[in-house]
Amino acid sequence: MKSDVLGVILVYAYVAILLLISEKILKKYPLLSRKFLHIMVGNIIFLLPIFETRWAMAFIAAAPFILITFLLSPYSPLKIPSTASMAGHGLGLVYYSISWTLLAFLFFQRPEIIAVGIGAMSYGDGFASLIGKKIGKRKYIIGGNTKSIEGSLSMFFATLIILFISLLYYQVLEDFHSIVTLVLVSLGATVVEGITPKGLDNLSVSLLSALMYYALAG
Repeated sequence: MKSDVLGVILVYAYVAILLLISEKILKKYPLLSRKFLHIMVGNIIFLLPIFETRWAMAFIAAAPFILITFLLSPYSPLKIPSTASMAGHGLGLVYYSISWTLLAFLFFQRPEIIAVGIGAMSYGDGFASLIGKKIGKRKYIIGGNTKSIEGSLSMFFATLIILFISLLYYQVLEDFHSIVTLVLVSLGATVVEGITPKGLDNLSVSLLSALMYYALAG
Protein backbone atom coordinates (compact mmCIF):
# COMPACT_ATOMS: atom_id res chain seq x y z
CA MET A 1 0.00 0.00 0.00
CA LYS A 2 2.79 2.46 0.88
CA SER A 3 4.42 1.73 -2.44
CA ASP A 4 1.16 2.45 -4.28
CA VAL A 5 0.80 5.77 -2.48
CA LEU A 6 4.37 6.69 -3.42
CA GLY A 7 3.72 5.71 -7.02
CA VAL A 8 0.59 7.83 -7.27
CA ILE A 9 2.32 10.83 -5.67
CA LEU A 10 5.27 10.58 -8.05
CA VAL A 11 3.04 10.24 -11.13
CA TYR A 12 0.89 13.23 -10.21
CA ALA A 13 3.86 15.35 -9.19
CA TYR A 14 5.71 14.53 -12.40
CA VAL A 15 2.71 15.29 -14.64
CA ALA A 16 2.05 18.52 -12.70
CA ILE A 17 5.62 19.67 -13.37
CA LEU A 18 5.24 18.84 -17.07
CA LEU A 19 1.95 20.74 -17.25
CA LEU A 20 3.56 23.75 -15.58
CA ILE A 21 6.39 23.76 -18.10
CA SER A 22 4.03 23.15 -21.02
CA GLU A 23 1.44 25.76 -20.08
CA LYS A 24 3.73 28.47 -18.69
CA ILE A 25 7.23 28.22 -20.09
CA LEU A 26 6.34 26.89 -23.56
CA LYS A 27 3.02 28.73 -23.88
CA LYS A 28 4.22 30.82 -26.83
CA TYR A 29 5.01 27.68 -28.84
CA PRO A 30 1.77 25.63 -29.00
CA LEU A 31 3.12 22.73 -31.08
CA LEU A 32 6.28 22.40 -29.00
CA SER A 33 4.20 22.71 -25.81
CA ARG A 34 1.91 19.87 -26.82
CA LYS A 35 4.66 17.58 -28.08
CA PHE A 36 6.82 18.24 -25.03
CA LEU A 37 3.93 17.08 -22.85
CA HIS A 38 3.09 14.19 -25.18
CA ILE A 39 6.66 12.86 -25.22
CA MET A 40 7.76 13.51 -21.66
CA VAL A 41 4.68 11.98 -20.02
CA GLY A 42 5.93 8.74 -21.52
CA ASN A 43 8.64 8.62 -18.86
CA ILE A 44 6.04 7.27 -16.44
CA ILE A 45 7.10 3.88 -17.78
CA PHE A 46 10.06 4.08 -15.42
CA LEU A 47 7.76 4.53 -12.40
CA LEU A 48 5.66 1.41 -13.01
CA PRO A 49 7.71 -0.97 -10.81
CA ILE A 50 6.83 1.14 -7.76
CA PHE A 51 3.18 0.04 -7.84
CA GLU A 52 2.09 -3.03 -5.91
CA THR A 53 -1.52 -3.35 -7.08
CA ARG A 54 -3.36 -3.22 -10.38
CA TRP A 55 -6.18 -1.03 -9.08
CA ALA A 56 -3.80 1.67 -7.84
CA MET A 57 -1.91 1.89 -11.11
CA ALA A 58 -4.93 1.70 -13.40
CA PHE A 59 -7.68 3.46 -11.48
CA ILE A 60 -5.87 5.98 -9.28
CA ALA A 61 -2.67 6.82 -11.16
CA ALA A 62 -4.00 6.53 -14.73
CA ALA A 63 -7.80 6.70 -15.07
CA PRO A 64 -8.31 10.14 -13.44
CA PHE A 65 -6.29 11.69 -16.24
CA ILE A 66 -9.07 10.74 -18.65
CA LEU A 67 -11.31 13.26 -16.89
CA ILE A 68 -8.52 15.77 -16.33
CA THR A 69 -7.46 15.84 -19.97
CA PHE A 70 -11.09 16.02 -21.11
CA LEU A 71 -11.67 19.06 -18.89
CA LEU A 72 -8.62 20.68 -20.49
CA SER A 73 -9.81 19.84 -24.01
CA PRO A 74 -11.78 22.13 -26.36
CA TYR A 75 -14.83 19.91 -25.71
CA SER A 76 -14.87 20.64 -21.98
CA PRO A 77 -17.92 22.44 -20.57
CA LEU A 78 -15.52 24.36 -18.30
CA LYS A 79 -13.61 25.90 -21.22
CA ILE A 80 -10.30 25.90 -19.38
CA PRO A 81 -7.60 27.46 -21.61
CA SER A 82 -4.86 24.96 -22.39
CA THR A 83 -2.05 25.50 -24.89
CA ALA A 84 -1.25 21.80 -25.11
CA SER A 85 -4.84 20.72 -25.81
CA MET A 86 -5.53 23.46 -28.33
CA ALA A 87 -2.43 22.78 -30.43
CA GLY A 88 -3.54 19.45 -31.88
CA HIS A 89 -6.46 17.06 -32.02
CA GLY A 90 -8.89 18.10 -29.29
CA LEU A 91 -9.24 14.65 -27.74
CA GLY A 92 -5.70 13.42 -28.40
CA LEU A 93 -4.59 13.67 -24.77
CA VAL A 94 -7.84 12.01 -23.65
CA TYR A 95 -7.10 9.03 -25.91
CA TYR A 96 -3.56 9.02 -24.50
CA SER A 97 -4.99 8.66 -20.97
CA ILE A 98 -7.42 5.94 -22.03
CA SER A 99 -4.55 3.94 -23.53
CA TRP A 100 -2.48 4.25 -20.38
CA THR A 101 -5.42 3.11 -18.24
CA LEU A 102 -6.21 0.10 -20.42
CA LEU A 103 -2.59 -1.01 -20.59
CA ALA A 104 -2.15 -0.64 -16.84
CA PHE A 105 -5.22 -2.76 -16.20
CA LEU A 106 -4.55 -5.45 -18.79
CA PHE A 107 -0.81 -5.91 -18.33
CA PHE A 108 -0.11 -4.96 -14.73
CA GLN A 109 1.87 -8.18 -14.22
CA ARG A 110 3.99 -7.44 -17.30
CA PRO A 111 5.08 -3.79 -16.93
CA GLU A 112 7.46 -4.12 -19.87
CA ILE A 113 4.41 -4.55 -22.13
CA ILE A 114 2.87 -1.37 -20.72
CA ALA A 115 6.21 0.32 -21.38
CA VAL A 116 6.17 -0.83 -25.01
CA GLY A 117 2.70 0.62 -25.58
CA ILE A 118 3.33 3.92 -23.83
CA GLY A 119 6.82 4.28 -25.30
CA ALA A 120 5.61 3.84 -28.89
CA MET A 121 2.77 6.29 -28.28
CA SER A 122 4.75 8.96 -26.45
CA TYR A 123 8.22 9.04 -27.96
CA GLY A 124 7.43 7.39 -31.29
CA ASP A 125 4.24 9.21 -32.22
CA GLY A 126 5.43 12.41 -30.57
CA PHE A 127 8.63 12.67 -32.59
CA ALA A 128 6.84 11.56 -35.77
CA SER A 129 4.49 14.52 -35.51
CA LEU A 130 7.11 17.03 -34.37
CA ILE A 131 9.72 16.14 -37.00
CA GLY A 132 7.14 15.58 -39.71
CA LYS A 133 5.64 19.03 -39.28
CA LYS A 134 8.98 20.78 -38.98
CA ILE A 135 11.06 19.21 -41.74
CA GLY A 136 8.76 16.75 -43.50
CA LYS A 137 9.14 17.38 -47.24
CA ARG A 138 8.39 14.01 -48.85
CA LYS A 139 4.65 13.57 -48.41
CA TYR A 140 2.48 10.49 -48.90
CA ILE A 141 -1.22 9.88 -48.42
CA ILE A 142 -2.80 6.73 -46.98
CA GLY A 143 -6.52 6.56 -46.27
CA GLY A 144 -6.84 10.31 -46.52
CA ASN A 145 -4.02 10.94 -44.03
CA THR A 146 -1.12 13.07 -45.21
CA LYS A 147 2.18 11.96 -43.68
CA SER A 148 5.83 12.46 -44.50
CA ILE A 149 8.72 10.05 -45.01
CA GLU A 150 10.76 12.09 -42.51
CA GLY A 151 8.02 11.81 -39.89
CA SER A 152 7.62 8.07 -40.39
CA LEU A 153 11.37 7.48 -40.15
CA SER A 154 11.41 9.51 -36.94
CA MET A 155 8.54 7.38 -35.64
CA PHE A 156 10.41 4.16 -36.36
CA PHE A 157 13.75 5.14 -34.84
CA ALA A 158 12.30 6.97 -31.83
CA THR A 159 10.13 3.95 -31.06
CA LEU A 160 13.00 1.52 -31.51
CA ILE A 161 15.29 3.52 -29.22
CA ILE A 162 12.78 4.02 -26.39
CA LEU A 163 11.69 0.37 -26.53
CA PHE A 164 15.32 -0.75 -26.42
CA ILE A 165 15.93 1.43 -23.35
CA SER A 166 12.68 0.24 -21.74
CA LEU A 167 13.44 -3.45 -22.14
CA LEU A 168 16.95 -2.91 -20.81
CA TYR A 169 15.41 -1.17 -17.81
CA TYR A 170 13.05 -4.12 -17.22
CA GLN A 171 15.87 -6.61 -17.86
CA VAL A 172 14.00 -8.54 -20.53
CA LEU A 173 16.27 -7.74 -23.47
CA GLU A 174 17.92 -11.13 -23.49
CA ASP A 175 18.83 -12.31 -26.98
CA PHE A 176 18.69 -11.76 -30.73
CA HIS A 177 15.00 -12.69 -30.75
CA SER A 178 14.32 -9.75 -28.44
CA ILE A 179 16.06 -7.36 -30.83
CA VAL A 180 14.13 -8.70 -33.82
CA THR A 181 10.90 -8.33 -31.85
CA LEU A 182 11.67 -4.67 -31.10
CA VAL A 183 12.38 -3.98 -34.77
CA LEU A 184 9.11 -5.62 -35.85
CA VAL A 185 7.08 -3.82 -33.18
CA SER A 186 8.66 -0.49 -34.14
CA LEU A 187 7.88 -1.14 -37.79
CA GLY A 188 4.32 -2.15 -36.92
CA ALA A 189 3.85 0.97 -34.80
CA THR A 190 5.10 3.11 -37.69
CA VAL A 191 2.62 1.55 -40.12
CA VAL A 192 -0.25 1.92 -37.66
CA GLU A 193 0.63 5.58 -37.05
CA GLY A 194 0.68 6.19 -40.78
CA ILE A 195 -2.78 4.78 -41.48
CA THR A 196 -4.69 5.85 -38.35
CA PRO A 197 -6.90 8.96 -38.55
CA LYS A 198 -5.50 11.97 -36.69
CA GLY A 199 -5.94 11.81 -32.93
CA LEU A 200 -6.92 8.15 -32.80
CA ASP A 201 -3.28 7.10 -33.15
CA ASN A 202 -2.94 7.76 -29.41
CA LEU A 203 -5.16 4.71 -29.02
CA SER A 204 -4.12 2.55 -31.96
CA VAL A 205 -0.34 2.91 -31.70
CA SER A 206 -0.14 2.15 -27.98
CA LEU A 207 -2.60 -0.74 -27.86
CA LEU A 208 -1.50 -2.47 -31.05
CA SER A 209 2.20 -2.07 -30.19
CA ALA A 210 1.64 -3.66 -26.80
CA LEU A 211 -0.41 -6.50 -28.27
CA MET A 212 2.13 -7.09 -31.02
CA TYR A 213 4.94 -7.27 -28.49
CA TYR A 214 2.89 -9.63 -26.32
CA ALA A 215 2.26 -11.92 -29.30
CA LEU A 216 5.86 -11.95 -30.52
CA ALA A 217 7.70 -12.01 -27.19
CA GLY A 218 5.35 -14.45 -25.46
